[in-house]
Amino acid sequence: MTAKPIALTPVSAGEAASLADALGKVAVLMGGSSAEREISLRSGQGVLKALTSFGLDAAAFDPAEQALDRLQSLGVSRVFIALHGRYGEDGTVQGALELLGIPYTGSGVQASAIAIDKIRTKQIWGFLGLPTPASVQVREDGNAKTLIDTLGLPMVIKPAREGSTLGLTKVFEASALEAALTLARASDPLVLAERLIAGRELTVAVVGEDEQAQALPIVEIRAPQGNYDYQHKYFSDDTEYLCPAPLDPAVSAQVQALALAAFRALGCSGWGRVDFMLDASNRPWLLEVNTSPGMTDHSLVPMAARALGLSYESLVLRLLEQASLKLRRAG
Repeated sequence: MTAKPIALTPVSAGEAASLADALGKVAVLMGGSSAEREISLRSGQGVLKALTSFGLDAAAFDPAEQALDRLQSLGVSRVFIALHGRYGEDGTVQGALELLGIPYTGSGVQASAIAIDKIRTKQIWGFLGLPTPASVQVREDGNAKTLIDTLGLPMVIKPAREGSTLGLTKVFEASALEAALTLARASDPLVLAERLIAGRELTVAVVGEDEQAQALPIVEIRAPQGNYDYQHKYFSDDTEYLCPAPLDPAVSAQVQALALAAFRALGCSGWGRVDFMLDASNRPWLLEVNTSPGMTDHSLVPMAARALGLSYESLVLRLLEQASLKLRRAG
């Protein structure tokens, strides 16, 4: 079965009415039990408002408050996943929806499980020769001296399976390393130490799958002192976003092509966001893939879509159109 490209065009009132009938009852999964619950609720409310503005029969569904199998008794035809982090972006919910036979947005079980694990993600990219900063998996008995001898300073310490920069520390001095490891381990026993790439922070939204996947305009993120942390991501107005990013056309093309390669390498589908650093030599370095990116008023995928003339509401409906059962397509 050949994947069809997502139509990145505005949704007219007439088309919306037709889709409302075709798509049936929709559940927007939001909240959940991860550390990113607060942001997920904000994402989900935005998605729900967009869908109901088009007249769709859509309702919120919080897996932390209701069992997923209730989706069947509610007559849900498809699901928009607005969950972030563990138990929503890691393949667990995707697996449950596959068993329930309810089509859902975003990547499937395997791709979700791999993408949330930064260590496994980087192993795949490294095997394929895609550029990603040198890194080390930190074991519980790992010591700071070994990390510094291997990677040098500065470095980044981060939980391997956490998002929204939670538990992340940029380490510039050896004396700060132990505290950074302790903070990361509070979120996840699996910790990644990665060489810090100084430069410009970029992100690329990708929609679709296989050879039909498309890279949206690049967003450059300019946070105060280069500190794009949880606060600056979601609550501060101090961060500057440039879209399309002011890059040489050849560099832009290279970054978008690399985003597509990174997305496909993990088997991702539907939509997602690939994060980069661009060093002083204009060389892009892959950091991670988010398979269920934020959809708040500060979020980057809607920003990239707007650069193409696509409203938030139209983007949400286009993504919902692509909801599918990844493990049953062959049947």
